Amino acid sequence: MAVPSPSPPPSPAPSSSRDLPAEVEDFLLSLRVERGRSANTLKAYATDLRAYVAWLDDRGATIGEVDEVTITAYVNALKAGDRAPSSVKRALVSVRGLHGFLSEETEGTPDPTVNVEVPRSPKGLPKALTEAEVERLLGSVTGTDPIARRDRAILEVLYGTGARIGELSAMSLSDLDLDAGLVRLFGKGAKERIVPLGRYALVALVEWLGPQGRPAMEPDRWKRRDDADAVFLNQRGGRLQRQGAWLVVRKAGDAVGLGARLTPHVLRHSCATHMLDHGADIRTVQELLGHASISTTQVYTLVSGERLQSVYRAAHPRASAG
Repeated sequence: MAVPSPSPPPSPAPSSSRDLPAEVEDFLLSLRVERGRSANTLKAYATDLRAYVAWLDDRGATIGEVDEVTITAYVNALKAGDRAPSSVKRALVSVRGLHGFLSEETEGTPDPTVNVEVPRSPKGLPKALTEAEVERLLGSVTGTDPIARRDRAILEVLYGTGARIGELSAMSLSDLDLDAGLVRLFGKGAKERIVPLGRYALVALVEWLGPQGRPAMEPDRWKRRDDADAVFLNQRGGRLQRQGAWLVVRKAGDAVGLGARLTPHVLRHSCATHMLDHGADIRTVQELLGHASISTTQVYTLVSGERLQSVYRAAHPRASAG
């Protein structure tokens, strides 16, 4: 069979004007009945496969005639259509699912997608703040009223520990060891880790937990026992939820012109990136952030070019002029 040209596949036609072949209908039925896939998943598969069938039709080919060369050409056509890598990957997953199903259902029918590699979606690089931007942000919350003390402590703890926003809102007084400068965090899957607070975060927490901070926001009567043990309170005296803590970060970012660039996760990114820039071991950063896999932490090394340059200049015998 001749190699089809890598022209982009057309937009899928509505189901009313282009019926799906019986093979595709059988595959979608198996996804729904045997595998219990959701309506949204089935709709996504149908959309991808409708475009695939249309592309084959335009080339006078049928599903039964497809070989590895055809699949490779289809992937190239998707790429030529300026689709995002994630979109190309999803389309190929649908096509592979179809041909894998047909191969299992019809003994002796080869699966033409077996050796076609699924395109990898590039990992998005964290958009860390510069150290100057972090200094400006952390210095933006002034005042000695309870809200100012709380918000300053929230920002310092997020940046100082790399905690997730959910971990921060879940912090309880029993998780703090201020004498040792440590906090216990519960990450994904309730996995526990102990991390250092750092001098600035510790000072901010002590100020917040002092008489002019948290005690001034305590209600006369706690609504829930969980509220009484919460490190951070809202203005009604209840545990500050993640949405409330998120708004604290956004408000501070708006005050210094960071706007939508700043989220709690950006502070987490910035913590990791700046530690690596200053020579921290990647395993230490992994432990601090609570990553189960080192590969998750390694993405931060991609944005630490500053560290790479400085280490190279200091270590390579022919890196500098003198």
